[in-house]
Amino acid sequence: MSDAEETVAKTEDQWKAELSPEQFKVLRRKGTERPFTGKYVNNHDDGSYHCAACGATLFDASTKFDSGSGWPSFTSPAVAEAVVLHEDRTFGMRRTEVTCRRCGGHLGHVFPDGPGPTGQRYCINSVSLEFEPFTLE
Repeated sequence: MSDAEETVAKTEDQWKAELSPEQFKVLRRKGTERPFTGKYVNNHDDGSYHCAACGATLFDASTKFDSGSGWPSFTSPAVAEAVVLHEDRTFGMRRTEVTCRRCGGHLGHVFPDGPGPTGQRYCINSVSLEFEPFTLE
């Protein structure tokens, strides 16, 4: 079973104990970090991005691009099944929320204004991610 298929379920108190206050606000309360403040906005290293809450592999650095939005942006998830898309009508807008399939953590939103080949822009909060650089063996 892949890490995207295993479900991680924890209580609110367990999440609060394991995540930083900012991670909890974003991942568990659907918050958003301020643009251009996240640690991965300008990261251009080769590697993979994982869910900061549960470790599931979410995005590959090869799909990351500079969208100018202030958040790390990707054209597609590393594995389509790793994320779940939900309609989001908060703040009087109609958007598509992206969550981690494994733990349900809020990652960000996806928009149809990205570059080819997918035309998608997965706009993801840095605080929702952990980066693992590729290493040469």
